[in-house]
Amino acid sequence: MKRKKNSQNALNNVLSRIPNLPHESVPVGDETKNKEIKLIGEKKDFSFELKEHFDIGEDLGIMSFEDAANISGARFVIQKGMLSRLERSIANFMLDLHTSEFGYEEVNVPILVRGDALYGTGNLPKFEEDLFKTTNDYFLIPTAEVPLSNLTRGKILDIAELPKRFVSHTPCFRSEAGAAGKDTRGIMRQHQFYKVELVSLTSEQRSEDEHERMLSCAEEVLKKLDLHYRVVILSSEDMGFSAQKTYDIEVWLPGQKAYREISSCSNCGDFQARRMNSRYKDGKDIKFLHTLNGSGLAVGRTLIAIMENYQNSDGSIEVPDVLQPYMNNQKTIS
Repeated sequence: MKRKKNSQNALNNVLSRIPNLPHESVPVGDETKNKEIKLIGEKKDFSFELKEHFDIGEDLGIMSFEDAANISGARFVIQKGMLSRLERSIANFMLDLHTSEFGYEEVNVPILVRGDALYGTGNLPKFEEDLFKTTNDYFLIPTAEVPLSNLTRGKILDIAELPKRFVSHTPCFRSEAGAAGKDTRGIMRQHQFYKVELVSLTSEQRSEDEHERMLSCAEEVLKKLDLHYRVVILSSEDMGFSAQKTYDIEVWLPGQKAYREISSCSNCGDFQARRMNSRYKDGKDIKFLHTLNGSGLAVGRTLIAIMENYQNSDGSIEVPDVLQPYMNNQKTIS
């Protein structure tokens, strides 16, 4: 009996590490097979030598990596004054947009979760090294996707209740164990960062339409901020563990002279719902929910995009029009 139980546990461990199957529309191959499907807006023209965000912030005295390192070590930052207010304004703008215009319900969620919640979204067991774990078996969330998706764990909803759309602004924590040497300068890849996260729970029939809708909601943030970006479909080898199809939104960063991911919008099909036992009733049938998640957007990366795209020759930063009401109508950070 003990041998049978051990064998079953070993089998379950192997099965739980198998990723979701890609949708038939996903390009097959590695990241070189990612397919650009949209190019929105135009790159801004600058008549002076551009800086990257960390130089802009340090030169203005509103961003310090040295002070953060003295307190916490590498991959942390301290932001001060109007830069802190700008980041807060970005998050508030996103929350207002997604709740008032797009019908997402704002939710405040725990940032400490148990392992079974992370198993449900596919973060455990395979990616445990990327998580921060407490001494009493809690984990700090890598994204609000985890608690938001688990809101229907073990429940059966009626199809008339669907779709459920949630938005949450939280700190996120990642050890970046697999990112050694990547983006070591600046705030592109930090142990602690903030995101406005979108999660949808819907039926199988509406899953693909909901994915397109979520993408458009995330895109609208960039359009209102007047930031140039592109959208790509990720290839089968570049997608996340739980996703069956992912759109990446990549914003143009003139300081880096590169497009960088600012949002991933993924349709996970019923993959996560099977792990969470999240279901819905359609007539007499009981089916697994389809879960979707996306950054709407990553707040720190949006801050980077604003700093680099709105920089001036004197080192100051212009405040985008839509954010000025959140900044007491201040137009420039100098």
